[in-house]
Amino acid sequence: MARRGAEYTDEVRRLLDAALDVMRRQGPGGRARVADIVKAAGLSNDAFYRHFASKEDLVEAVLDDGTQRLRSYLAHQMDKERQPERQLRRWVEGVLSQADEEIASATLAVLSNAGTSGGGRAAGRHFASAPLAALLVAPFAALGSPAPELDASLVAHAVLGTLSDHLWRRTQPTRSEVDCIVGFCLAAVRRIPQTRRGARAGTSARRAGPGTAGSDAVAAGGQGAP
Repeated sequence: MARRGAEYTDEVRRLLDAALDVMRRQGPGGRARVADIVKAAGLSNDAFYRHFASKEDLVEAVLDDGTQRLRSYLAHQMDKERQPERQLRRWVEGVLSQADEEIASATLAVLSNAGTSGGGRAAGRHFASAPLAALLVAPFAALGSPAPELDASLVAHAVLGTLSDHLWRRTQPTRSEVDCIVGFCLAAVRRIPQTRRGARAGTSARRAGPGTAGSDAVAAGGQGAP
């Protein structure tokens, strides 16, 4: 059983690697066929359908595999830093580095095999959000975020959306853009939550007495307004 399990794992790995290689060589405009992938993997059609119900299932597996590789890379980069601000910068830089010309071409080739161009764009924007966002929860908590999971999810969607834009435009982010994104994320995470402002306003009103409660509340709201 162990040997059979190892053989199955090896077949899946060969199919994933072959699919990525075929799609990369064909480029974003290509449409890889199962026959092309099986031939490149040196396997049979039976082997393919033993693991995947369709080419779409295989493409999804390729995307998942790429996400796990990127997650491992980002975690490795973040582990080099001790300060949460620096960890965030490493994460942003690592995600946006996927707009590199060679990496971007391979990513677009896979996404173009996932369906229509519209579906591909949506997949490129969202398929990696959850596993990559999870890496930001601890740094955001250390930075004082009142909702680190939510903030991590929002930042992941925003940065992956920026990456998606660069991928489809065939452009690469500038250093100033990276700095701006990191600064925006830090400012958002370090915000003073509305609930805390409201709690402080309520405490001040109770201490001041009933005669000034309304004016204190309005003043606090005015100070919090943009």
